[in-house]
Amino acid sequence: MDNLTKLKKRTGEEDTELLEVLLDDAKNAILSRRFPYSPWPDEVEPCYTDLQYRIALDLYNKQGAEGELVHKENGIDRTFESSWISEQLLNEVIPYCGVTS
Repeated sequence: MDNLTKLKKRTGEEDTELLEVLLDDAKNAILSRRFPYSPWPDEVEPCYTDLQYRIALDLYNKQGAEGELVHKENGIDRTFESSWISEQLLNEVIPYCGVTS
């Protein structure tokens, strides 16, 4: 099952364009972390496909509260990082470094 289909099933969201944007944002976040010093490839490596889905889901769930640092209400505490993507997810990306001659 592809990531778009999984997101549709998990979220119930009908707006395919929104989900594609979230998947693209997730892809860019992964690639910028994976290739910090070199040009990015066009697609996420297969080992990061599930992470792309999970980051897109993370972004979907934080809609309307992007970048929120602290929110306390009725015993519920919410704190987000300024990157809008959970650092725990981004920490799964192993940066690629190479040597040029």
